[in-house]
Amino acid sequence: MKKLLVLLVLLLGGFQLVNAQDKKVAAVEKSVNRLVAAMISGDRAALNESVSDSLSYGHSGGHVEGKEEFVEKIASGKSDFVSINITEQTIRVYGNTAIVRHNLDAQTNDGGKPATVKLKILLVFTKENGDWKMLARQAVKPTS
Repeated sequence: MKKLLVLLVLLLGGFQLVNAQDKKVAAVEKSVNRLVAAMISGDRAALNESVSDSLSYGHSGGHVEGKEEFVEKIASGKSDFVSINITEQTIRVYGNTAIVRHNLDAQTNDGGKPATVKLKILLVFTKENGDWKMLARQAVKPTS
């Protein structure tokens, strides 16, 4: 009977940990979706709210931007995302840090030139003042 009680306590405790992790993952996913929507709309306020002041945003070509340059390029339309489709997303949460990986397929219209972009993305989110914000991003071109 004692072993059964210990097993039950362990199972319930494990369920609570999984449930808490699921809630964190869902919150990060919501923040990723908010960021994607802001990138498509070009909404300066939403972009500012979605990223950390300490942002490091790496492009697949090697250029790295901070928050100000990232927000300005998108809000001004210099970098214009018409649509963004995210697939194969995984999210892992470690305390106040989350690692997000996904494939990004996007239609762009930078400088009036339509293009298709296919990238593999690594995002790092951090929890700041109760909100998940993008702290870092690195993109690479798929090998196949």
